[in-house]
Amino acid sequence: MAKMRARLIGLLILMTASLTTRGAPSAAAPAPHSLWFDEQAASAFTVEGGRFKDGLGREVVLRGYNVSGGTKLEENGGLPFASVADAEKSANALRALGGGNAVRFLLSWAHAEPVRGQVDRAYLAAATAQLRAFLKAGIRVYPDFHQDLYSRHLFNKGSWYSGDGAPKWAVEAGGYPRESCGICLFWGQNITQNEAVKRATYDFWHNKGGVQDAFLATAQTTMAYFAEHLSAAEFAAVAGFDPYNEPHAGSYDSGQSSRAWERELLWPFYKKFRARMDAAGWQNKPAFVEPNLFWNSNLAFQKQEGGLLDAGTIGPRYVFSTHFYDHKAISGIFMWGKAADGQYAGDFGAVRDRAAGAGTAAVVSEFGHPLTGSVSDKAPTVGKAMHQALDSRLPGAAWWSRPQDSGPVLSGTQWQWDIYNGRHHELMNGNPDKVLTAADAWNDEDLSAVRLDDSGTAVLRQDARLLDRLYPSATAGHALAFTYEDRSRDGSTTLTWNPVPKSLPRVAELVGGGRYGLLLWRSDVTAAPTELHLPASFDTPRTTVVSDLGAVAGPPAYTRSTPIAVAPEPGGTGSRRLLLTAQNAGGVHYALVTNGATAPSAALLNSAQDELAVWAAGRAWF
Repeated sequence: MAKMRARLIGLLILMTASLTTRGAPSAAAPAPHSLWFDEQAASAFTVEGGRFKDGLGREVVLRGYNVSGGTKLEENGGLPFASVADAEKSANALRALGGGNAVRFLLSWAHAEPVRGQVDRAYLAAATAQLRAFLKAGIRVYPDFHQDLYSRHLFNKGSWYSGDGAPKWAVEAGGYPRESCGICLFWGQNITQNEAVKRATYDFWHNKGGVQDAFLATAQTTMAYFAEHLSAAEFAAVAGFDPYNEPHAGSYDSGQSSRAWERELLWPFYKKFRARMDAAGWQNKPAFVEPNLFWNSNLAFQKQEGGLLDAGTIGPRYVFSTHFYDHKAISGIFMWGKAADGQYAGDFGAVRDRAAGAGTAAVVSEFGHPLTGSVSDKAPTVGKAMHQALDSRLPGAAWWSRPQDSGPVLSGTQWQWDIYNGRHHELMNGNPDKVLTAADAWNDEDLSAVRLDDSGTAVLRQDARLLDRLYPSATAGHALAFTYEDRSRDGSTTLTWNPVPKSLPRVAELVGGGRYGLLLWRSDVTAAPTELHLPASFDTPRTTVVSDLGAVAGPPAYTRSTPIAVAPEPGGTGSRRLLLTAQNAGGVHYALVTNGATAPSAALLNSAQDELAVWAAGRAWF
């Protein structure tokens, strides 16, 4: 019934579209709460100088979630949501509760092309309507044709595992053996141990029977559909496209290394996909390309050489998109304790370095940790350490002494944002005797940061202090360094990994036990302000900003002449932003933002400003 309902929604959308001129949507009105610069800022998303840029040339950081693993299920016909209303509820909550400004939006090849050579436009219409809900909320989107273990159609009704991705016809044409992973404790072991998965994946990369060509044709049709049926303003907010989730060879040819496979098969596929993007009207948007999924595994026996090392300088038409999960922590064997300050500084530093070597920007398009099960006690510290590593390549203990080594602020989309968590109704592999309702309803995963309560309201499953974070969403100039101390909790323990140093006593007094962030940036000639997302807990009366632009407790509403101000974020979701307007192009600026003080005195603000000015002047900025 759910699949039929999704198809009917799509048909209604198509009928409505047919009543408009040439089927094209009318121009979208400006998003609620837009300011004078927002429309131009949203008019473009490009890569320049190894950073993401908006239509004003400001450096952009994407932070958000994957929407959602529900696409991997059959209950909603390969769509993330059962209805557009649910998509809107999810989008608004993601912005207001989760602090996100971007989503990786999952699509299903199996549902886009259920019959070979016949693209299901009703599915594309329904997907477009759900994707539009996020654009309306002021959220940038990059779609992803998702796959795991190649296809659910490789798995029998009694299997312990399932997959997603390729259509049934692609599996039937391959004549693959009966799937079996043997003794597998984790679903990911199927990638390298399940002969059916390995052979099907191998055949895709070698284009056996033209299966890869069929996928590319469907991808082009899908992208062309989005370009045609989204308004110009909506389409501008689509950041790019992720061609293929977690690529792996399946099996290597005799004598072939993982690096050679990337060079000989994966990168040529991405160039073909890039050409399809251009043909579909996406020529000004980057492809979010992923390397061999094992290139950065933190288990030595699992790690495989890769990272698109032989692709050369790939930017700006490509983005280096990679995943990171702490396989040691997830194993329950190779990491007994919890994550600590700087735990993933090296891992995420490698992402920064690889992107720089490729001449492009990076996004960690999946990261996270199980929220239930035997290793879930590690989730609070693993989550904090991963977010910390997105913000800076330094541990908190080293940040204040050498912020010049902080590196670019990384973009990232956490796995995942599934409002149906714990409320699914999935017939696993089509088996009516195996109805999955718990957690994410897919291979025993439980990573969603959100769920619906009994009243149907979206609520967070993780600490809001961890998820709804301060971050520089748009920098007018060049971000030099950033850190954020979220003081998130591990049970009853407050995790403080980046305390204000004792050498800055007045700053420490101002912050107290509250949360704080500190951004340093070099301004340019852009008249639009630098923006930082304000967590919901940073209500205006409690928000204090100490900067070379001024020192303010309870920043005023934004005007073009106000150097430090607050305003709603576009989209009408209730989320808010801090706006910092610098007048001198080329100057180095700092801004400390905290919710630690209640009505601080002018004397405290001035003293803290003096301390920070001396500290910032003592750094070497190049």
